[in-house]
Amino acid sequence: MCGLAGLLDRTAGTSGEELRTIAGRMAQALAHRGPDDRGVWTEPRAGIALGFRRLAIVDLSMAGHQPMPSASGRYVLVFNGEIYNHQELRAHLQPASRAPKFRGTSDTEVMLAAFDRWGVIDAVRRFRGMFAFALWDSQDRVLHLARDRVGEKPLYYGMVGDTVFFASELQALKVHPLFSRDVCREALVPYLRHGYVPAPYSIYKAVHKLPAATILSIKSDPTESLPCPVTYWSMKEHATAGMHEPFSGSEDDAIEQVEDLLRDAVREQMIADVPLGAFLSGGIDSSTVVALMQRESKRPIQTFTAGVSEAGFNESGYARAVANFLGTRHTDLQFTPSEAMAGIGRLPSIYGEPFGDPSAIPTCSVARLARSAVKVALSGDGADELFGGYAWHSNPSRVHGRVAWIPRRIRAAVANAMEGVSTGVWDGAFAAVRPVIPSGVKRLASGDKMHQIAVLVRLADSELELLRVLNSKWNGTGCIVLGARSQDTLDETFERLPRLRTFPERAMLLDLLKYLPDNHMAKVDRASMAVGLETRAPFLDHRLVEFAFRLPLTYKIRNGSTKDVLRRLLHRYVPPRLVERKKIGFTVPIGIWLRGPLREWAEALIDERGLRREGYLDHVPIRRKWTEHLAGSRDWSLDLWRVLMFQEWLTAH
Repeated sequence: MCGLAGLLDRTAGTSGEELRTIAGRMAQALAHRGPDDRGVWTEPRAGIALGFRRLAIVDLSMAGHQPMPSASGRYVLVFNGEIYNHQELRAHLQPASRAPKFRGTSDTEVMLAAFDRWGVIDAVRRFRGMFAFALWDSQDRVLHLARDRVGEKPLYYGMVGDTVFFASELQALKVHPLFSRDVCREALVPYLRHGYVPAPYSIYKAVHKLPAATILSIKSDPTESLPCPVTYWSMKEHATAGMHEPFSGSEDDAIEQVEDLLRDAVREQMIADVPLGAFLSGGIDSSTVVALMQRESKRPIQTFTAGVSEAGFNESGYARAVANFLGTRHTDLQFTPSEAMAGIGRLPSIYGEPFGDPSAIPTCSVARLARSAVKVALSGDGADELFGGYAWHSNPSRVHGRVAWIPRRIRAAVANAMEGVSTGVWDGAFAAVRPVIPSGVKRLASGDKMHQIAVLVRLADSELELLRVLNSKWNGTGCIVLGARSQDTLDETFERLPRLRTFPERAMLLDLLKYLPDNHMAKVDRASMAVGLETRAPFLDHRLVEFAFRLPLTYKIRNGSTKDVLRRLLHRYVPPRLVERKKIGFTVPIGIWLRGPLREWAEALIDERGLRREGYLDHVPIRRKWTEHLAGSRDWSLDLWRVLMFQEWLTAH
C-alpha cells in the first residue's frame, strides 16, 4: 500500500530538473500513504516523471524500492496495492526462464516480469489483488494507468494543455503548477444525492477518477487525443454469466464453496512481513473473516473496534463477545462527540473531495486505533454487496409485491393521508400505544418513518423509483446545485444494467459497480492510508465475486433474512446467539449531534448569507430542512450532512 504520482509532458518541453521537482513535490503530498521510503524517476527526453511513497509490507528491503525498472529496461513501474498471487506467478515465470533472476521478494518485481512476458493487459488479467499503477513503456512511449477489478485502490488523472498528470489522491494533483481548482457542479449533483462523487467524475472539472477494472493507455505523441479507458474485466459480464450458468448444488454445497474460496483469500491476504490484525464489529461479515483468520493463525489475532456510547449505535459489546469466543487479542475505543468534532475538521484533507458518509468518522478512528499496533488490517468489506446485506436489496421488491397491485390513485390518496399527519402527531400516537406494538413493527413506529413509508407506497409500481428513493437524498426538491447543467443520478446506470433474474440482484450489481468502489472503498482507503495502515478485503477476491453471481437469490435472502449463506457459514465457527441481531451499521448519531454538540458548527457552515455568497447551493431548501431537523419534526441528518461536508471541504480546498 503506497502512494503514486507523476506527469507526462507530451511535448517533452519540461526540463529534467523541473520534472524531478514537480514529481517529488507531488509524491511528498502523499507521504502519509507511504512513510517508509520515497523515490522519483524521470526521462526528460520523453517528458515522463514518476514519484512514489512506500508503505513497506512485503520485502522490507531496498529490493522493493520504487519507481522500479524491469529487468529488460523496457518498463518503469509505480504501484499501489498488493498482488496476492505474486508467489504463484513468480513460480510460474522463473523455472521456465520466463523471467530473469529476481533481486528480492516483492510483488512489484513480479508484476514487471509479467509485463515483459505477457504484455500489459494479459498480465493484469492474471493479477489477483488490489492495485493502482502507472507503468511507463519506453519502447512504445506509452503511459499505462490501471486500477483493480472492484476499485479498492484509487487513481485520479487529468490533462491541462499537453500535460497529463495522475496520482493516488487529489492532494498530490493540487501541487502541480497547472492544476485548476474549478469545482465541477455536475459532479456536485450526484454527490448530494448519493453522498459520494461517482467515477469518472471528481469534484474538480479538470480531473477524472479512473473507473475500476480499466486501463488507460496514453501515447506521448501530443497530436493524439486522450483515449477512453479500456475494460479488462467486466462485473456486468460476470453477473450475466452467473445468470446463464447458475450454481446447481444445494445450499450446503454453496456454503462449502464459499468457505473454500474465502479461506483461500484470507490465507493469501494474511501474508505480510509486518504485524497484521483485523477490524471486528461483531457482525456477520467481519466475524466470518476473523474466524477464518484465527483458524489459520497459531497465535491470537489482534482485532479492533471503535464506536460511540449512544444507545443503538454501539457494537463494541458484540465485537468483544465474538473476540472472546474466538480468542483474539481485542482492543476497542469509545469516542465522544468532542473527539468526533476534532476529526471532522480533518476529513477534507483526508478525502480530498466532499465525502458525505458519516461512518467516515468511526472508520478514521478504528484505523488510527489499529495502526497503533499493526500495519495491515483485514476487513469484512464487500460481503453486503455480494450477498444481499442491505435493506434496499429486498425492500423494494417486498413493497412492490404487497401494494403495487393497488390502483395508483388509491395509493396516492393513502400516501397523501399519511403525509398529512405531522410527524409530531404520529410520534405522539405511537408513544401512547408503544407497549402493545409488535416487536417487528417497533422500528417503523415514528413519524419520520411513516412519511418515508408514504413515499414508498406512492411509488410502489416502479421498482426503479423505489430504489432511487432508498438510495438517494434531496428527493422531490429539484436540483439544489445552482448552475448545474445536469441532474445526473444512478438511474441511467441502473437502467443499463443487464436483465438479471430478479430486481434485488440488479440492485446488488449496482452497488458493486458504484457504491462499493466510490463510497465504501474510498472511505476505507483514505481513512486507513491517512495513518499509514494497509487494509485488505478477502470478500473482494474476484474468484469469490464471480462465484457469488452464480448463487440463487434464495441462498442470499431467505424469508427476510439477509446473507443467509454467510450466516450459516459463520455458525460453524461462532454460536448464532453472538451474531444474530438487527443490523446496526458502522455509523454515528449525526442526527442527535446536529441538534446538540455540532449545532453551532453546522449553523456557521449553512448560514444563508454564506450560501448566497458562495453561489453553489440553493439556500432555501437547505434552511428549511435545517429548521425542521432542529425542531425534531423530521430527521434530515443525512441530507444536511452531505451539504455540511461540501461546505467544510469548500472552506478548506
